[in-house]
Amino acid sequence: MPPSDPAVYLQTRDIRALAERFGVSPQKSKGQNFLCDANTVRKIVALSGVGPRDSVLEVGPGFGSLTLGLLAAGARVSAIEIDSRLAQAVREVAAERLPEASLEVIEADALKIETLDSELSFLVANLPYNVAVPVVLHLLALHPGFQRVLVMVQAEVGWRIAAAPGTEHYGAPSVKAAWWGPWAVESTISRKVFWPEPRVDSVLVGMRAHTPPGDDQLRQRVFALVDAGFRSRRKMSRQALSEHYGSVADATAAIEQAGLEPTSRCETWSLADFVRLEQAGS
Repeated sequence: MPPSDPAVYLQTRDIRALAERFGVSPQKSKGQNFLCDANTVRKIVALSGVGPRDSVLEVGPGFGSLTLGLLAAGARVSAIEIDSRLAQAVREVAAERLPEASLEVIEADALKIETLDSELSFLVANLPYNVAVPVVLHLLALHPGFQRVLVMVQAEVGWRIAAAPGTEHYGAPSVKAAWWGPWAVESTISRKVFWPEPRVDSVLVGMRAHTPPGDDQLRQRVFALVDAGFRSRRKMSRQALSEHYGSVADATAAIEQAGLEPTSRCETWSLADFVRLEQAGS
């Protein structure tokens, strides 16, 4: 079936019926708000750039609304689902609606998964707000082969991931996510396209990968520096990093050696600044 065929997609009544059939009661604590709008699915797939024979990782497919859109575009989809009932549901939904499509469902916690198919080049998902940042960072660190990432998250989380230095939402997640490429909020998503309807709006935040500024060992050291720098956001950098370096004097020396200002705040520094600081002290 072509991606435009409405018979492919799940509607609210379908998701309600599946929830009853598989004994799933949406839980707010798990961020279980199921996408039930075909136009939104089409938008996500179009923005992602996924096409025939592309290998896509999806996290938290739920009943398969987005999964069907990705499969209808001709992609090969690996979906990680922690709930065994939903894992079985998405298998059955895909087999019924797109029987020739290529879908692998992995029953696992995305935060604990240790290996991924080396051919995966896209990460496209609708992520619960409470695990969105750690899941994205874990998967990017685990699999450097992702060339395109597009995830739907709570609006506040998306703005935080894509924030620029010195802005309101900028923080450690913004710096860490930038390790793999530049991020941007690519679209807003109404709360009305979910069942049950959440109390907040969502956004699509995306990235096209570039070459990271260093190897994984450097990344881990830089991320430790980022965590230290943002632990006390309102302090000057020389104070915020004093524990990391052992003293205010040592922090001041390292910051100056990197060409940064010890009286500035870490929230004004870019990823490149943190990398330069770590390399200056090595």
